[in-house]
Amino acid sequence: MINNGRRINVVIADDHPVVRMGLRQVIEHDPRIRVIDEAENGRQALDSILLHQPHVAVLDIEMPEMSGIDVMRAIRKEGSPTRVIVLTIHDNETIFESVVELGALGYILKDSAMTDILRAIHRVAEGEYHVSPALPSNSSGGTALLDAMQSRFDALTPTERRVLNLIARNHSSTDIAERLHISPRTVTHHRENICGKLELHGSHALLRFALENQTLITRQLTG
Repeated sequence: MINNGRRINVVIADDHPVVRMGLRQVIEHDPRIRVIDEAENGRQALDSILLHQPHVAVLDIEMPEMSGIDVMRAIRKEGSPTRVIVLTIHDNETIFESVVELGALGYILKDSAMTDILRAIHRVAEGEYHVSPALPSNSSGGTALLDAMQSRFDALTPTERRVLNLIARNHSSTDIAERLHISPRTVTHHRENICGKLELHGSHALLRFALENQTLITRQLTG
């Protein structure tokens, strides 16, 4: 639990009542989490988040009045400390990278939401990333994996190491290009090389791997 044993306060926002009811039933089985409000559209979600300042907001991407992405932009502008889990039917690289750049710490596919939501809430409440296991990727986390991959890390060039560290720190390709004084096309080339050397496959594999293993990647590459 966070904050000296206090329960994690959560707001759920989805325009489908059945989805909200299902999520609430699962969440309320955990006494460490409390659903303090529900919203059926983006405008209600934003108002609720700004009023209640929950620890975590579970936001559907596609909602009437304001999308989940619009809500994220608004709460970011307002400086809200609420951490966001995105709920979506889309296994889409562009959406995934967009919501991560906006500050989302969780990305859950609706097909796996009922089995994934509790772990996601706990991880996100602690400031950790959680990406749905259902998201296509041949990568997986854990110290044992990273230790086993040490020889692959050793094969990375100094620039590729810097790129991977920046990805793990949630920098976009554009930001990485600016920081390293290289072109975005060169960043893309480095990302492809990193995926090849680390044997990561799938459109989300590198970002997912980097975000879920931030601390361990930094230790491996700079320690």
